[in-house]
Amino acid sequence: MQMEGNSRVNGEWNEVEMEFRDRIIKCIDCGEEFIWTAGEQIFFRDKGLQNPPKRCKPCKQAKNERIAAIMAAQAEGVRRRVEVPVVCAQCGQATTVPFYPWQGRPVYCRSCFLAHKSAEQS
Repeated sequence: MQMEGNSRVNGEWNEVEMEFRDRIIKCIDCGEEFIWTAGEQIFFRDKGLQNPPKRCKPCKQAKNERIAAIMAAQAEGVRRRVEVPVVCAQCGQATTVPFYPWQGRPVYCRSCFLAHKSAEQS
């Protein structure tokens, strides 16, 4: 975080605090770049958050909705099958998987997974 002074005292900005600059960050879910604005950085600092965001706003919202759905299902005692949309790491085809992928691990469509699995067993 690059910073240089501005602090609000008695309704006026002073050169005490650090200035924040917009930063470009790559989303860990979709891979798209997004801008972490200076205002958002100030908000993070004011809330005591030390790490920058990892996800763009649409991916963060989707993650929060998934978590809320899981929590609601658990509260009701219902087990739901999870279907997470992904892109196959081998062929690029859009598909779904019944789990939440780990960051940095490849995810395959069914046909590529079976081909990959049989190649490992050979």
